[in-house]
Amino acid sequence: MALAAAEFWPDVKFAIGPAIENGFYYDFDFGDKKIGEDDLIKIEKKMNHVIKQNLKFERSETDIGEAAKKEKSAGQIYKAELIKDLKIAGETKVSYYKLGEFTDLCAGPHIASTGKIAKGSFKLAKLAGAYWRGDEKNKMLTRVYGVAFETRAELDEYLKMMEEAEKRNHRKLGRELDLFSFHEEAPGFVFWHEKGMAIWNELESFGKGLRKKFGYLEIKTPQMAKNTLWITSGHWDHYKDDMFVFNVEKETYCVKPMDCPLNIKIYQTKSHSYKDLPIRYTEIGRVFRNEKSGELNGLFRVREITQDDSHIFLREDQIEDEIKNIINAVKEYYKALTVEPSFFFADRPDDYMGEIKTWDKAESALKNALESQNIQYGLKEKDGAFYGPKIDVNIKDVFGRSWQVATIQLDFQLPGRFGCEYTDKDGKKKTPVLIHAAIFGSFERMIGILIEHFGGAFPVWLSPAQVKIISVGAGHIEYCRKLARELKERDIRVEVDDANETVGNKIRKAAKEKIPYVLVIGDKETGSDKLAVRDRGGDSVREIGKDEFIDEVEEKVRNKK
Repeated sequence: MALAAAEFWPDVKFAIGPAIENGFYYDFDFGDKKIGEDDLIKIEKKMNHVIKQNLKFERSETDIGEAAKKEKSAGQIYKAELIKDLKIAGETKVSYYKLGEFTDLCAGPHIASTGKIAKGSFKLAKLAGAYWRGDEKNKMLTRVYGVAFETRAELDEYLKMMEEAEKRNHRKLGRELDLFSFHEEAPGFVFWHEKGMAIWNELESFGKGLRKKFGYLEIKTPQMAKNTLWITSGHWDHYKDDMFVFNVEKETYCVKPMDCPLNIKIYQTKSHSYKDLPIRYTEIGRVFRNEKSGELNGLFRVREITQDDSHIFLREDQIEDEIKNIINAVKEYYKALTVEPSFFFADRPDDYMGEIKTWDKAESALKNALESQNIQYGLKEKDGAFYGPKIDVNIKDVFGRSWQVATIQLDFQLPGRFGCEYTDKDGKKKTPVLIHAAIFGSFERMIGILIEHFGGAFPVWLSPAQVKIISVGAGHIEYCRKLARELKERDIRVEVDDANETVGNKIRKAAKEKIPYVLVIGDKETGSDKLAVRDRGGDSVREIGKDEFIDEVEEKVRNKK
């Protein structure tokens, strides 16, 4: 792709071009030239021509100093910057790959030749803007995405799946179903509409009920505090560039980027005995991260993140049992969402805080908890938090895409840094262990995932409107409204469509809104206790008694069916 771009635009500057899941991308600086969709067709055609020529990929190595001079003299400012970073990291040589007359700085490895690429097995997918190194202070580059597979059949299957994925895009469905909106006056912040809040409230209520069942105490902490809290916790050194920071009366404040230091302050308001532990705090915590504008992505990457956050203070001998409890809560939650959780163990990162022996103890405790429940788990190497190892929970959506959601982090560091204590059975003061846990992580991200997973056709318990009542004519409107009041008294979310339109048009609108049940009310229904019900996705109508119908809806809501 880079070769083709260089032939069409000789002055193009190359940035980075990594392989990603299913394909690749390359960031280009085309100067003042505008690249459009027609250009993608042109580049792709040239790529196919190169493939037919069966050109070899030839690798060579160059001294890093010479490479820097070479790129600088060629005007390749982004490659020169990358080489400078490699030199700082201690590299002495860099690799280049030659393809025909084109040479590019690349780590590789590559296949032997272009002839190994199956005909019709790749496609240039889309154009996007990307700031150099993800920093909005840098120049906006043109990113060209491509997808590639072993065979054409695999590509065709993938493109078909992506077509369906676009129909399920949460931003598109969010607009169509009137769930939420974004506005340029508040980039990265979500405006939740009443229908979106119906989903939100159901998830929050379910999560709170689950926490209560497992013995959690609900708390609420401030949205901002002095930065001294995060200096003590160690977050300041790791995350201050991602915080919203401002000054008040010559002191530095932060809009909170995480809840843990504030939860610790509540723990410290009382003295605790070993008999009191574990103490399980939970809050619907709203935290703020100064994400780069180029990285914002609908509900998946926002600046205000709402977490089902928990912090558990406990003794070392309680760790395994407590981790098991959290895992059981995770399983129960995701069963209701009809997705299967998978577990990953994330061990010590390079920028860890504390002593190795403490980390070894923490890592063993988490592994033991997983293994004692016969849970198969993967490894996320060096991906733990700076204060402790963690268990990450991933789910797969209807397309097989994997999402990291829940997290269980074991922390031997923060309680000691804040001087947290409890009195042990021998009368001596000891430092508790802290578990940071979120069952589904971010509300925003989870709702985005669920919108795409269900394609907007939520299960009954999550549907913003569970029942739509349609009047056949003006004479049936009063009965429709009376029936709606009855359903609302039973906590069923219901809407009435009494517009002066044809019944067929009203039914089609309800289908687009993906409402689980549509009740059509005409003369027959107003004169009896029977209802004519259209189930979502079906064309037929079934007759059912009113009380029986209400029981059916309530049972599906109650059992999360």
